[in-house]
Amino acid sequence: MGTHHTLVIDTSFGSTVGVTGGHEPIVETDSRTHVERLQGNIARAVSEAGLKPADLDEIIVGLGPAPFTGLRAGIVAAKALAFATGARLVGRNVLEPQAQWNLIRRSKAGTLGDPKTLHVLTLAVNDARRKQLYFELCPSPLDRGDVEVADAPSAPLIAMDIDYPASIVERVNHAVHAYRQAVEGDVVVDVIGHGAAKYADVLSGIASVGDIVDESVLDQGAQGLDIFAADAVVAADRNPGAPVEPLYLRRPDAEVPAPLKHVLGHEGAERTA
Repeated sequence: MGTHHTLVIDTSFGSTVGVTGGHEPIVETDSRTHVERLQGNIARAVSEAGLKPADLDEIIVGLGPAPFTGLRAGIVAAKALAFATGARLVGRNVLEPQAQWNLIRRSKAGTLGDPKTLHVLTLAVNDARRKQLYFELCPSPLDRGDVEVADAPSAPLIAMDIDYPASIVERVNHAVHAYRQAVEGDVVVDVIGHGAAKYADVLSGIASVGDIVDESVLDQGAQGLDIFAADAVVAADRNPGAPVEPLYLRRPDAEVPAPLKHVLGHEGAERTA
């Protein structure tokens, strides 16, 4: 059986494009140019992996949450390439995989502790601009079956949302208080993702706050690419009918313009451009 070839495309924060299996991704952080470079970076990533587009078996695309324009460009590119090549298309929100990476990060640092006595929650964030954050409060993946925890939830403690940092702190503290009633041992909340450092002073108000790390799983090079892809496949297998659609969580600024004003008694005309 041949090697399985997977391409990852994400434009939730700049852009990250790469082929899994030990290949370093191409990362663009300049918000002014990352979209226009996307197509070229996809071609380059596939070529540097020694592949042609037709060799791709799977395309995994980040669905956000993220601002409108850049996110849409990545998803459209992934859909077009999947249609052209026949590769399986998988979408994944970019917040939940942070919990998996956070455990790996702590394990490398020697701070993971005993999962029976220390429950590491991950407040995964992404910068939403306008002084807001996209966020989701995720339980430890170890609480989902690898370790016996009484009544431990498998779903997020706070579902994906957008809010101001001060309000997020209040909501997280409320959720963590309830979570403590269901588990034994201590609880720590790590804040992981882009935007964490910008609002670190406010986010430090989270009870039992642990690490505040302004990085995402897709900042971790080839390893991060593989972690994100593996998490996406597991999620897709659990919910195979999930739509591959962008997660904006906020209405785009563009609005349908008002009709043209009436002139000399004529009815207003609809704008077409």
